[in-house]
Amino acid sequence: MNIFTLLKKEVLNSVQKLANEALINKMPNTDRVTVEPPRDASHGDAATNAAMVLAGQVSLKPREFAELLVKELQKLPAIESVEIAGPGFINLKLSNAFWYEQLKTILKEKEHYGDSDMGHGEKVNVEFVSVNPTGPMHVGHVRGAVFGDALAGLLTKAGYQVTREYYMNDRGAQVDKLARSAYLRYREAMGEDIGEIPEGYYPGEYLKPVGQYIAQKDGDKWMSVKEEDCHVYFRDIAVKMMMDLIRKDLDKADIHFDVFTSERAIGESGGIEKALKVLEDRGLIYQGVLEKPKSAKAPEDWEPQEMTIFKSTEFGDEADRPLKRSDGTYTYFTPDIAYQYDKYKRGFKKLIMVLGADHAGYVTRLKSAVKAVTNGEADLDIKLVQMVSFSDNGQPLKMSKRAGTFVTFADLLEQIEKDVVRFFMLTRKNDSQLDFDLVKVKEQSKDNPVFYVQYAHARAYSVFRHAEEMFGKDILDNLLNADMTLLKDESELSLIRILSSFPRQVEQAAEANEPHRIAYYLYDLASAFHALWNKGRDDVQMRFLDEKNKELSKARLALIQATTNVIASGLKVFGVVPVKEM
Repeated sequence: MNIFTLLKKEVLNSVQKLANEALINKMPNTDRVTVEPPRDASHGDAATNAAMVLAGQVSLKPREFAELLVKELQKLPAIESVEIAGPGFINLKLSNAFWYEQLKTILKEKEHYGDSDMGHGEKVNVEFVSVNPTGPMHVGHVRGAVFGDALAGLLTKAGYQVTREYYMNDRGAQVDKLARSAYLRYREAMGEDIGEIPEGYYPGEYLKPVGQYIAQKDGDKWMSVKEEDCHVYFRDIAVKMMMDLIRKDLDKADIHFDVFTSERAIGESGGIEKALKVLEDRGLIYQGVLEKPKSAKAPEDWEPQEMTIFKSTEFGDEADRPLKRSDGTYTYFTPDIAYQYDKYKRGFKKLIMVLGADHAGYVTRLKSAVKAVTNGEADLDIKLVQMVSFSDNGQPLKMSKRAGTFVTFADLLEQIEKDVVRFFMLTRKNDSQLDFDLVKVKEQSKDNPVFYVQYAHARAYSVFRHAEEMFGKDILDNLLNADMTLLKDESELSLIRILSSFPRQVEQAAEANEPHRIAYYLYDLASAFHALWNKGRDDVQMRFLDEKNKELSKARLALIQATTNVIASGLKVFGVVPVKEM
């Protein structure tokens, strides 16, 4: 459990006791009470603003209220000392016995330590990747894929019921180009010289297998048929084969989806009309002419036309948005509204989309659409993922197949182990620039967070192996029975405090939809563990194992086991397997 949530309950119980005993004139509203780590660690283990936010409600000065509250808090066995700071803040120092109990909890819960019920089982839809099915995934898609999967893992750990969803943009101009390109590759597979692939088509060789597949399956059946007459057939096969390619790439990174939703299927089922009917019934659609866009500099760049328009400015957007052009065709925006409405109708009110940073201009209009079509019942959070700068030993990597350098997701995973890719992609906040050097991500140094965290876990297991050699294999059995009170050094207690803060880190990261916070935490934890290891090298009294003191060794093994539990728990959020040897 989040120890600060636990302490907050104790603070609120103490306030209730003051009210029950008429030491204050009523039970105040406690919604604004917080218990958090103090900004300065020297002030204690936790701080609460209870006196500051409650005193006025019971006609007392903050310090007067604090003095009453401190008397109650001092009675708690978990509290070693309490002091009032400034006008009424209360700092709490927790007893060593409290920390030893937290250590036992970590040992009991193993990789489940940090699991939270914060989400109360609420359904969450996390849509990510959603690469157009017009070719294999390239390296530009890696970060969004890893981020989305880790975010889903984080929310699951925080107690949400998460659905990972992939939205297939399988209709529209891009897919039509794909079908025409596949048709050319079919004719090529049948022996025809198709010459240069026309501009605007997809020239990639990844479409050759599509043409070959249809040629083997159907022979010359389509050779005398115009492309437009077999367009749908080629489109459907090409999309399916491209999605199979994408799935294979995702499988290599151990990224899997619960749902694949088809844009075309939503359209063919009348989903677009249903969504527009909802907006129309709420008076949010009108016929009109939009103002000339700023991008249209010359008169010939823009022609005023009457269109069907959504009143998105009523929901915070900077401009109303067209839904239907004057010729009756839908704009690019309209199917996206239908898709969000489809998710809402499936029971999702908490929606998360992971998009590339180039979609920044799309955020406000999509959020406004979700508010409108769900009548404010659903909330959409859009996480923008910045591009990754790839390099090889400091030299910028040119994304060119002709130059022999990789361009696909699969190629990257052939060069760098998937767990390294997954972890490294989460070492920066999603909207920050990330540099990925093919050489540096493999470096065995403190500057490489992937190595540093995994090395801590592997180091711990080297201690376990040494302990079994020294004391026998049963030394690691029943570490819960170790005498934790033997862990008295401040560096040992400090490590326990860091371990015990993990549940709070999980909840804060989940609340902000920011899995990179777990990466930061794991690095700090690894740093504390490595520091404790190095302390034992300098001071024989601090070595993890002492052949002459089995009980102390067992207590320290319990601390090390707790460390591996938390590292494994954090890495599991990222879909990364902790290593036992390096």
